Amino acid sequence: MEKLSVFITGGTGYIGRPLVRALLDRGHKVRALVRPGSEKKLPAGYEAVIGNALSADSYAARIPPSHTFVQLVGVAHPSPAKAAEFLAIDRTSALGAIAAAKTAGIQHFVYLSVAHPAPMMKSYIAVRSECEAKLHESGMNVTIVRPWYVLGPGHRWPYALLPMYWICERIPSTCDAARRLGLVTLPQMIRTLLSAIENPCVGARIIEVPQIRALTVSA
Repeated sequence: MEKLSVFITGGTGYIGRPLVRALLDRGHKVRALVRPGSEKKLPAGYEAVIGNALSADSYAARIPPSHTFVQLVGVAHPSPAKAAEFLAIDRTSALGAIAAAKTAGIQHFVYLSVAHPAPMMKSYIAVRSECEAKLHESGMNVTIVRPWYVLGPGHRWPYALLPMYWICERIPSTCDAARRLGLVTLPQMIRTLLSAIENPCVGARIIEVPQIRALTVSA
């Protein structure tokens, strides 16, 4: 397996920390953007890049020599009440990262988006859709990963919805939406992101919930 140099924003978050650990365990070089004072939140072995995810100028010069860029920055525990935060954080960080990565000559950009369409979270989806469109326009090779809700430590309340999902997935009129907006686990997300990083695409690739559930990682 080829060893990669990966630049990550959002590496100290819910998905970022286990992803950084998994990449290091597999021998890849990880360079993670962190705020001053947050360097020790990640496991030993990575290279800290001090900067601000909301200001791409603070880290753009440090992206090379990485050839893979992973954008994980986003508002924690999204809800319809956080529309302003989606614009200020998710949109600002992603659009800045896309521009900086393109200038740096990144070969493969991996973007954590969200499943859509959906009858709720319209402002969240609108921001993510805008960023996806920017990625398509960028000319970079891009992988867009679209989970709906990621189950894991501190994110367990949707387990109560599993019986409803089971029923909806078996009704013809609701099965497509139930599968597209299905729940995935944190280990499934880490496997999916690892697979996306280690198997870069040419052009654009979108990974939806059914694929997230099915993906495995080769040794």
